[in-house]
Amino acid sequence: MNLTARQEEIKQEFIRVRGAWSDTWEGVLRLDPEFLQAYLNFSAVPWRSGVLEPKVKEFIYIAIDANATHMYLPGVRQHIKAALKLGATPQEIMEVLELSATLGIHAMNIGVPILVEVLQEKGLRTGPAPLTEQQEQLKADFTETRGYWHAFWDEILELDPEMFAAYTEFSAVPWRTGTLEPKVKEFIYIAFDTAATHLYVSGLKLHIENAIDHGATPREILEVMEIASVLGIHGVTAAAPILLEEVAEAQRAT
Repeated sequence: MNLTARQEEIKQEFIRVRGAWSDTWEGVLRLDPEFLQAYLNFSAVPWRSGVLEPKVKEFIYIAIDANATHMYLPGVRQHIKAALKLGATPQEIMEVLELSATLGIHAMNIGVPILVEVLQEKGLRTGPAPLTEQQEQLKADFTETRGYWHAFWDEILELDPEMFAAYTEFSAVPWRTGTLEPKVKEFIYIAFDTAATHLYVSGLKLHIENAIDHGATPREILEVMEIASVLGIHGVTAAAPILLEEVAEAQRAT
């Protein structure tokens, strides 16, 4: 079925603004062109008035789509392809993925304080134990490599120094060998912490502070959040093709 003049207009504007098109967007366009127009206006804000370099925008999309709380693989592929076209190197994109892989440690960031709270309530803990020399060295190593320290690491370091040491080594790889500037690294953390599938408030506040300390502007940080805000469209892009298939199947059955 041919597109109407209005549908064709929306399609061409989408391609002009977002630089991409796919069968999924074609399906949404046919089902509800005005919804697609509204989504285009919503998602285009950081592209029309943003300040981040285009490939950095694509890094943000990759971090949102590739992190373990979302794993929207069609988006991962689309935005990796776009980043490469914009001049990103495979090493830069791999660094984005490495930074995103640190999300898993939030099981400890959230879980250990709750464990400590329960231990205190049951009379099994009266307060923090003094750090050993080895633990003090681990703290110094983390602070030097990652450029900060936060109180939510204290209890993890105290209760599980082996895990803390392993995480320090794991999370430090992109900081020791990577090429992205520090504030961009912090943008990656902000992206997946603020995403609707995660909303890790403690980490979000920390990484906003770190990004500002590395020279980021409020406008840049807002742009990261604007990009993260469009994540909800994946409910449509995942389901619209199924709707079209089922409509076609129902029509064949009649």
